[in-house]
Amino acid sequence: MLWPFGTTWRPVRQKRRATVDLRWLSARTWTRRWYPQGIDLGLWHGRRTLAVSWFRQRLDGHHLASRVAFVDLERSRHLDVLLAIDEGGELQPAPIHAGGLAWFDDRLFVAATGRGIWEFDLADIRRVRGAEARRIAGASGRGLRASALVAVRTRVHPIELRCSYLGRVFDDDGTPLRRVLIGEYTKDDAGRIAEFTVPDADDDDFREESRFTPGITQMQGAARWGDRHFVSQSDGMRPGALWTGSRDALVRDRVPLPVGCEDLALDLDAKLLWSLGEHPWKRVVRGIPFHSLGLDG
Repeated sequence: MLWPFGTTWRPVRQKRRATVDLRWLSARTWTRRWYPQGIDLGLWHGRRTLAVSWFRQRLDGHHLASRVAFVDLERSRHLDVLLAIDEGGELQPAPIHAGGLAWFDDRLFVAATGRGIWEFDLADIRRVRGAEARRIAGASGRGLRASALVAVRTRVHPIELRCSYLGRVFDDDGTPLRRVLIGEYTKDDAGRIAEFTVPDADDDDFREESRFTPGITQMQGAARWGDRHFVSQSDGMRPGALWTGSRDALVRDRVPLPVGCEDLALDLDAKLLWSLGEHPWKRVVRGIPFHSLGLDG
């Protein structure tokens, strides 16, 4: 299948048993240079699509680039879009961890740890080639990258929190709201989560509506459906934990999350809670059925 610009979609393996598991059929299953982080869902040219953010680093930890893989959930294919910033007319790789995503129509909001929320325009995706493509991808040398698709940052939204992750908010009846949860990853239990209204106009900022401290260490993602909150908690090389309930009474669910779990995304159409694991050889994008979580959907 070809995208309108002619870019070939790459295969993803999909298995449906107790969960829906997507696994990468390439070196991205084990590489230590690219790490998956954020996740959300949206419509890509009218098709239900999962967005997964990645950051690229050198083996010494120096950040090089970021991208988003858009996964066609019906055909189990994906394509990559690099994230870039415009510096004086020259595109440079977006230097962000991309720990969470919130996808509203053509607006993609990305958590930029310690530097607010960055907004990218999916309606103005560009094709770059040659040296420019390799630079935005963080690739050194001549390489083999002939061209790439790029989304360019349109705005930085300042947020007082650390902005480690970013998740969507839904009303009781499943209606998506123009709100997000923004939270902090900390190794102690002092990490905060705040709910914000997403601005409609370009000249408006995120407006904070509420804030709380769940008292959970190593939080990696959060989402809300009605009064029920969902929070992911990583635990090194062990399966992650899912906490659910009202914000003042979160309880650890018996259903585990992937090893090295990261962000969360609610899929009310398919009745799935999506998460993903970041560690090499254990990387999976997992959809957990609502019925496994005791949800009616």
